[in-house]
Amino acid sequence: MISLSSTNRISYLCSLFEVSRTAYYRYRRGESHNADKKYNRPKHEIRIEFIRNMKRYGSRRIKESLKQKGIKISRRKVAEIMRKEGLRAIQPPRFIPRTTDSKHGKRVCRNLLTDEPKPSRPNAAWTSDITYIPLKGGKWVYLCVWMDLYSRQIVSWQLADNMEESLVREPLVKALLKRRVKQGMIVHSDRGGQYLSRKMKNVIKTFKLRQSMSRADDPYDNAWAESFWGRLKAELDMPKGGYESIEKLKSVLFEYIDGYYNTRRLHSSLNYLNPVAFEAEYYRQTG
Repeated sequence: MISLSSTNRISYLCSLFEVSRTAYYRYRRGESHNADKKYNRPKHEIRIEFIRNMKRYGSRRIKESLKQKGIKISRRKVAEIMRKEGLRAIQPPRFIPRTTDSKHGKRVCRNLLTDEPKPSRPNAAWTSDITYIPLKGGKWVYLCVWMDLYSRQIVSWQLADNMEESLVREPLVKALLKRRVKQGMIVHSDRGGQYLSRKMKNVIKTFKLRQSMSRADDPYDNAWAESFWGRLKAELDMPKGGYESIEKLKSVLFEYIDGYYNTRRLHSSLNYLNPVAFEAEYYRQTG
């Protein structure tokens, strides 16, 4: 509770952990040294993980998170406790395919990922996509991400009030300059015109990349990005009517992508490591 008190009201934490405020403050003064013995330890730890991850963890991830901290408990027991305590994780909406308007008259690239095995190292293949997020007053802003398909890490992202080609090109260049990228890396996307601009083609040529695109009207070809959008929009718990400003949204996205998704959120497809840790483990093993 003490570690959570800086970001949550004491009255809320006391109610959640079934502790009186008197008992809490007595413990803070050092008058009680055995407070944990009064409560069920698994229930206590599950609640802490649930709050720390802002209601984003279900029973599987809580079980794995506790395991990494040396607390062994079955997923079935975690689910049972969560159900009894009313701890329900945020769930993303069911994936609904959407298509991109590719009637731009530009020559598209074929899908190279269908011919390639699953990436076995970082920087073998990146994928990108664009989504829209509402602001108050009926306005919209657009978010582009570039994701490493090996680790699911968001290697770069950019937010703008338009969908010009710089929205996808600039974050790509930043990531290419920052990471150890070898020639021949695949950069995958849908058939949006931003990915086929002259400046984008120059970036592809300069860094000697291989460009790949989803098949026509088949959003499942970029299911990794679609899955990320569903998770992001659910876990951000976006305010009704949209965000106050693009500056506020940038701050929220930085906290979520760089401060949580990449560095803290456990991924079942990554052996319950976060993307940064998964990449670090690869480099540790390969030197």
